[in-house]
Amino acid sequence: MEFTRLSIEGAFVATPAIHADSRGHFFEWFKAPLFAGAVGHDLSLAQANCSVSARGTLRGLHFADVPPGQAKYVTCLAGNVLDVIVDLRVGSPTFGTWESVELSSSQPRMVYLAEGLGHGFVARADASTVVYLCSTAYNPAAEHEVDPFDPDLGIDWGITRDEADLSAKDAAAPSVKAALAAGLLPEFASCQSLFG
Repeated sequence: MEFTRLSIEGAFVATPAIHADSRGHFFEWFKAPLFAGAVGHDLSLAQANCSVSARGTLRGLHFADVPPGQAKYVTCLAGNVLDVIVDLRVGSPTFGTWESVELSSSQPRMVYLAEGLGHGFVARADASTVVYLCSTAYNPAAEHEVDPFDPDLGIDWGITRDEADLSAKDAAAPSVKAALAAGLLPEFASCQSLFG
């Protein structure tokens, strides 16, 4: 498995070795020692999620209070999604920037995003199935969202707000500026302190 660091600190793409034959293929999508060696710390596993989405469904942008935060390790087992990571950590050198990674069943890859980073994805095919490992259990009181179509972020989702199928909560999410003014965004220093 090969890990590639993205431009946002704490975000990586992992590309597994694929073992294929006439029966299909096999790959390891998470291996703790390789992960820790590449990222610099262990991933504590508290919850595993599975999301199945129709084409055009946009889930996000979500983030959690730090501490404790919620790191995620994400892959797509069926279909195709555009996975987006946004730096929402106040004081980070890359605050407000984003990266996107295509995740699909035909070319398996994984994305890791550390605590404090925002996350979302848009399904590009029906029945797109995304699974992700989480460092902490879901806590609705500590979970927040920002507008995935915030013009200050300028994320290219490949679809417009009118074309996207958003949950009511995501559709009503505040802009990054509003979330910052409300004191919802995590501090970069707090995120960094989680790993000494």
